Amino acid sequence: WGQAMVVANAVASLAEIDSMAAQPVFHIETQNLFKLLAALNECTEWGQVFILDSIVSYHARDEKEAVSIVERITPRLQHANCAVVLSAVKVILRQLTFITSPDFLALMSKKLAPPLVSLLSAEKEIQYVALRNINLIVQRYPEILAHEIKVFFCKYNDPIYVKMEKLEVMIRLASPANIDQVLLELKEYASEVDVEFVRKAVRAIGRCAVALESAAQRCVDTLLELIRTKVNYVVQEAIIVIRDIFRRYPNQYESIIGVLCDSLDTLDQPDAKASMVWIIGEYADRIDNADELLESFLDSFPEETPAVQLQLLTATVKLFLKRPTERPQQMIQLVLSNATQETDNPDLRDRAYIYWRLLSSDPEAAKAVVLSEKPVIANDATSMEPSLLNELLTNVSMLASVYHKPPDAFVARTRPQVHRAAEFDDGTALAAPAELTAGSGTGGGGADLLGDLLDGPAAPAAP
Repeated sequence: WGQAMVVANAVASLAEIDSMAAQPVFHIETQNLFKLLAALNECTEWGQVFILDSIVSYHARDEKEAVSIVERITPRLQHANCAVVLSAVKVILRQLTFITSPDFLALMSKKLAPPLVSLLSAEKEIQYVALRNINLIVQRYPEILAHEIKVFFCKYNDPIYVKMEKLEVMIRLASPANIDQVLLELKEYASEVDVEFVRKAVRAIGRCAVALESAAQRCVDTLLELIRTKVNYVVQEAIIVIRDIFRRYPNQYESIIGVLCDSLDTLDQPDAKASMVWIIGEYADRIDNADELLESFLDSFPEETPAVQLQLLTATVKLFLKRPTERPQQMIQLVLSNATQETDNPDLRDRAYIYWRLLSSDPEAAKAVVLSEKPVIANDATSMEPSLLNELLTNVSMLASVYHKPPDAFVARTRPQVHRAAEFDDGTALAAPAELTAGSGTGGGGADLLGDLLDGPAAPAAP
């Protein structure tokens, strides 16, 4: 036990030195790897965390070695300490990138699910940390928890920060096989008392519709049911997400526009107003009273937020191009006058001048610009950059996995760097011990020192 603790502390010290060094000084060699794995069984739980975190950076020579490492670390998944479990998961996920066997990958997916699920029975704060890590894991390996989506359904006594994270994981795990369960659950959340949570739940329904084309109709039907409840903030959030559904599936769900227009008078949030104005402008040729609906917004044009003003300007131009009659012509003159003379917003003013110039010089060019076919929006459920996701997966159980930011984004490297004695030219530095300087270049010194500790005899017990 004493030998294992010395090894664990040496690993922790070398890792700390490595984090401050100008060049890597700690590199695990193959001959030391399995000795470290053997020391895991005799270490305390924090010693195990130090060793596991150091093994993450090890690059397996081949698939056979990666499988061997995974098999040696798998028992750590049953540990009572959540930090040990997450560190073991991190090492296993890293080694899985070197394994191509479908059978072994499927086996490990089944073995990784129970320890991750068990983390959700811990204290609320630990649940939050676990959910932030799970959010990253399911972006790369959704099959691990594909059959465990019920675990992420919110409980009545969950704090709001846990509920919000569970919603994110539910969206990422939603599939055609479980979408009916997910929609029932999200519809139930829409009747909660916490307004922000309700908004998030309604938004989640829209994100599921955007992500799953085969389930889009069921999501739209659920949103219509929520709109009919006449709850103001629910209706407004539903209109916002329906705009995204229209952008994802153009010319498919226009039949529900009438229901949306019935809720026009209740809109008071800028995002909801902007979304409704966009819908009216985009489908002005299919809405019989589109001019009347837009005109109801024009009376308060100077008082609206910039986002609503920009949408009103574009929607009015669309209406005029699709229906070049007298009433839309009067409306476009009023809007362009307000946008160019009565505003201090440079974005609004510049866009109004561009539209004015296009309409006065070449209406056909204006049509080509304003009424051009728009690109279909993408699914935002996998919006994280692959390179960032890779970096965060190597930092599972660390602060970076909670912030969802790389360590360099929030850790200031203000501590003095540790240099090798050989780097000093003036000879003022103290000579480094031979054990540390031997094998310089790629950090061989750290590996040699660790090898000495692993190979050396156990320290005598204290009297």
